[in-house]
Amino acid sequence: MEQRRDSGVEEILSNGQRGYLFTNWAKTFSCTPELFFEPETIEDIRQILYAATQLHKTVRVVGGGHSPSDIACTDGYMISLKKMKAVLEIDYDKKQVTVEAGLMVNELNELLDDHGLALPSLSSVSEMSCAGAIGTCTHGSGKNFGIFATSVVSLELMTANGKVIYCSREKNKEIFLAALCGLGAVGIILSLTWQCEKAFNLQETTKPLMLEEMLENLESSLLASDHFKFHWYPHTGYVKCYEVNRTTKPIDDTPSWFWDYAVGFYTYELVLWLSSFVPSSLQYVNWAYFKLFDCKPHSRVNQSHKVFNFNCLFKQYVTEWAIPQDKTVYVLRKLQSWLNESGFHAHAPAEVRFVKRDDIYLSPCYEQDTCFINVISYR
Repeated sequence: MEQRRDSGVEEILSNGQRGYLFTNWAKTFSCTPELFFEPETIEDIRQILYAATQLHKTVRVVGGGHSPSDIACTDGYMISLKKMKAVLEIDYDKKQVTVEAGLMVNELNELLDDHGLALPSLSSVSEMSCAGAIGTCTHGSGKNFGIFATSVVSLELMTANGKVIYCSREKNKEIFLAALCGLGAVGIILSLTWQCEKAFNLQETTKPLMLEEMLENLESSLLASDHFKFHWYPHTGYVKCYEVNRTTKPIDDTPSWFWDYAVGFYTYELVLWLSSFVPSSLQYVNWAYFKLFDCKPHSRVNQSHKVFNFNCLFKQYVTEWAIPQDKTVYVLRKLQSWLNESGFHAHAPAEVRFVKRDDIYLSPCYEQDTCFINVISYR
């Protein structure tokens, strides 16, 4: 028998959109939720949760849709916070900024830059919401830097019953540590306060190395720069090492449209498409790309967020593995051996990053320094 609805619930549901098609950035997952909402206030969210509770519906919150997984997908109610992106407070003395959860990280970067501030570490991608970034363990790289969520000092969230909870390391600590990488399961994050620092430039120096040479000197490389990472080019035996350090040097970064876009994007995309008909040619494609773009040392200086961020190029399937940092050499050697023996044809690059341990309950870095290996397959 169809459940009777009171007039209040009917009014709330009338604000939802039917037939909305959600697709993630990579176009690897999509769904059509029963209703799609774009609330503008905290009370709007409370009303949606009330209706969902009355009708026994599940609720998922979506951010920028940049996750390579189907974490946002639902056949219930979907909430987008893109209309809740206000800047609530800037505390210059503490270098803290409080924003609504729907603000995109790339928008936050520009905001902070306008106020002479910056986040201490960023991921390779900033086209995601603030809440989504901390809720899914987004991270950058650097032996002494934690995941993105470790820069959050407090947040407000709403639980399923409509209650708003303020939490931090001083108040409601257990809820705070559960929500930081909570995958949206603890509640809907409404706002969060970021611990920033004075804006800074980064000098990025890249150089090619043989994979085995890099593995033999991994620990010294991690200690030698603030934000070390490397890109591994399967089937070539080479890696591109990134040594990234804070600097007082002025900006010196001149992109090339021809190499970065005409060749590095459009021509590369065409070659990858052609290689899909002859997968064995991928080893030659990887070699060619490495020789054209990454076989020579290069250095640039720019604002921190412009160096941290990386062009992901094309739509792609992605899997990322988190392993204990002290197992990095063992795992990569095993992967190299498997590639050599299996005949599997892998796209490049595989991004390898390093993150400091934390105490966040669902973090892959919980109580262990961690290596993240990000493997892609272009679509």
